[in-house]
Amino acid sequence: MKAIHRWGLQAPADLSLIRQPVLVANGESDRMVPSVNTIDLAARLPRGELEPLSPDAGHGGIFQYHDRFVSRALDFLEP
Repeated sequence: MKAIHRWGLQAPADLSLIRQPVLVANGESDRMVPSVNTIDLAARLPRGELEPLSPDAGHGGIFQYHDRFVSRALDFLEP
């Protein structure tokens, strides 16, 4: 948690150089990585796709809603 906190205080990294598609997912109540940071990450990646935040979920949202996430991830990974 201390490392994440220190990292969060740094100036934002330039993510414009990341050109591959990125699927960004999180729960709407994540204490470890605040959901607002997830939204920001997806917005700053040129090809970032934000999976809707998992309701009533924290850091393990992809596991709590695994059926929805796996389906979305497979669609994302198809050529």
